[in-house]
Amino acid sequence: MTLEEFIRLLLVGVCFYVLMIIVLRISGKRTLSKMNAFDFVVTVALGSTVSSLLINNQTNLWQGVTTFFILVGLQFISTWLSVRSETVSNLLKSKPTLIYYDDQYDTRQMKKERISKAEVLQAVRSQGVDSMESVSAVILETDGKISVLKKNSKDTVKDTLSNVK
Repeated sequence: MTLEEFIRLLLVGVCFYVLMIIVLRISGKRTLSKMNAFDFVVTVALGSTVSSLLINNQTNLWQGVTTFFILVGLQFISTWLSVRSETVSNLLKSKPTLIYYDDQYDTRQMKKERISKAEVLQAVRSQGVDSMESVSAVILETDGKISVLKKNSKDTVKDTLSNVK
């Protein structure tokens, strides 16, 4: 690496770092969240943009800045629309999937989501539950995590299952 390349890397890195902090603070917490596959893709694309800008001498600062603003802007617009339109929300986000309920595994959904019984049991154990008899429901969330709902001693309505398919 030449001295000129090193200075470019240092200047572009510092400038872009400061710009990222400012833009990400303005655009809000949701820009870098990993709430679903769409958010994850945007986060990876932002990382790729930054690395390309820093490593590739053919890419100038303004190309990287423009790409960064486009990605953050599209993320902001998409999430803004998705909280205001159910149609847009359904296009961008998946719904949580019920994979165990009322002492029954939903093997059809488990196959569709590529979740094994062993993974369900692991998730249950990680919640400190030692028996499936203590489990009310197991849900594959939109971010790929598995949630475990324990049975209540009271017979209550399951509010958290209202958006689960």
